[in-house]
Amino acid sequence: MDQPDSRFKKEDTEFANHGFNGERSAIVGRSKAIRRIKSEINQVASTNVTVLVMGETGTGKELIARAIHDLGPRTNRRMVTVNCGALSPTLIETELFGHEKGAFTGAVSRRVGRFELANGGTLFLDEIGEFPLDLQAKLLRVLEEGEFERVGGSKTIKVDVRIIAATNRNLRAEIQQGNFREDLWYRLSIFPITSPPLRERVVDIPLLLEFFLGRICAKFETEKKVILPETMSKLCNYSWPGNVRELANVVERLVIQSSGRFLEIDGELDLMERDLKRDSQSNAFKPPAKLGKSYTVYSQTSLIEN
Repeated sequence: MDQPDSRFKKEDTEFANHGFNGERSAIVGRSKAIRRIKSEINQVASTNVTVLVMGETGTGKELIARAIHDLGPRTNRRMVTVNCGALSPTLIETELFGHEKGAFTGAVSRRVGRFELANGGTLFLDEIGEFPLDLQAKLLRVLEEGEFERVGGSKTIKVDVRIIAATNRNLRAEIQQGNFREDLWYRLSIFPITSPPLRERVVDIPLLLEFFLGRICAKFETEKKVILPETMSKLCNYSWPGNVRELANVVERLVIQSSGRFLEIDGELDLMERDLKRDSQSNAFKPPAKLGKSYTVYSQTSLIEN
């Protein structure tokens, strides 16, 4: 089992100062994987190099990006976020680079893009693996030269922006398939950080449960629910395919469903396991591996491996 290390006391204090409830980038956990993440963030935050955060959906890639920004020299400037997967190829160019009046039908005025909005600060490009291939050369130019032109414009605009990108895709595989430029990959991955799935940091689940429980009960202005050891053990032995995001959503649902002072789980996990088994039959979904271990709660925030 992972034990807290006194060497990380300073890091834990720094990250505690960037939590929720008005603070923006809480990274909860004491596992080896999370200590590694915190150490890497502290190493790179004070620089201006490009960072690529990799990991499954729901593992907290944006939190890592936010922590890098908050602990870095640009903390007093804005961090602008763009979800590349949420924009169509026709929209992403004007969203990032802006456009001039009359650049296309409907462009009735000049629009400033996200790169200009983030000038002096940080631009977080989420789901960078979805970035259109035909625009990747233009993105690469901004990364290397710090300049671009708005859509429909001829004036070169210079910006000073730190780039943090994130993806849940295997970009090396995308390169092999011709979907991603190799030179862009090298430019983005100067400092790669891999965010681990929750099943690889099971010892953090009790801390995460207590964290989200306190946050959600405060949101609903209700007394904080108590997690019984049996309930804690069941939650810690679930595989959490949706990772921390799924855990947070489940805790919120359980708080709503629990009428007493205890967090009531009833058949919730059985239903979730059934849905996971059903989804695993789809070619579009690959379930995570079983934990291969079982855990027993010996305190509200700690586990022992059976």
